[in-house]
Amino acid sequence: MGITIIRAVCTAATIATVSALPVSAQVTMNLGWATPIDSSNGVFAQKFAERVEELTNGEVVVRLRPSAQIATEDDAVRAMQIGSVDGYLVSVNNISPNFPLMDVFVLPYVFRDAQHAISVIDGEVGQFIRERFLEDTGVHLVTYNTIEVRDFYNTERPVNTIEDLRGLKIRVPQNEVMIATFRAFGAEPVPMAWSETPTALQTGTIDGADNGTSVILDMRFYEFADNLAILEHFTGFTPFLASERFMSSLSEEQVEHVRQAALDAQEHQRAVMQAQTDEIRATLERNGMAITRPEREDFIAAAMTVQDSFANDKGDTFRDLLERIRAAGS
Repeated sequence: MGITIIRAVCTAATIATVSALPVSAQVTMNLGWATPIDSSNGVFAQKFAERVEELTNGEVVVRLRPSAQIATEDDAVRAMQIGSVDGYLVSVNNISPNFPLMDVFVLPYVFRDAQHAISVIDGEVGQFIRERFLEDTGVHLVTYNTIEVRDFYNTERPVNTIEDLRGLKIRVPQNEVMIATFRAFGAEPVPMAWSETPTALQTGTIDGADNGTSVILDMRFYEFADNLAILEHFTGFTPFLASERFMSSLSEEQVEHVRQAALDAQEHQRAVMQAQTDEIRATLERNGMAITRPEREDFIAAAMTVQDSFANDKGDTFRDLLERIRAAGS
């Protein structure tokens, strides 16, 4: 499928699921995320809302709240812990401040490719993280969703070698792994909330940043940054999280329906996004971004030092998870 399919799927859908049941008989979930409705997250959210209504016969209604309407990614986990937000799609790197074990998925070049990542998060390691996340935070990690590599963009110069990153001011989330990674690459990481990134890029407060390929297009960052480097240094995903307050408001049957709807939406989103990365990059190039594909040997060598450093600092559980990820599918 192409980019136009995402746009068609997203813009044709409504923001709220409508049911014929009386309002008093319904349970409503407000589902938020940071990007626009016509984004990869929107593909998941709209299919999820559709399937929830179908499976529950309208007993559960999902109202979609894109573009950080009800929270930002930085405060969404805490909001779900206190029950002020029902559900949110949160990037793994923004989950880590509330759940440090998630950083094992954030480590640079920890996944060999998308299939390796899927085998890990859909397998025993992913289940272990899911269970520990609920135990430690009281928030449900329902699905991990689509896999997407992060590309690097900047306003200053093309990146062909690791030396070309030296001295660039790079926006990073408040995530210690990502900060350490860009330091290892020779850049100057600037921790910054996602909501501040577009303005900082336009004003020159930062020289660049990295995001999932589709996010760079969705947020129109090609209007401010001329250079795109295909590094694929981080393999990201945006799990669907749900508060205990919301989940406990459902019957056991409704919980199972919500979980099944999320699995269906995950598979739909993965199918839609799987073939689109190259096309999205081509669209970014048509919109003025100069694309480079640096040799990765030096980047991977720097990344391995970051992996080993965090494995040594984070304790036995983290180290064991990293070894299991490295061994998966090999």
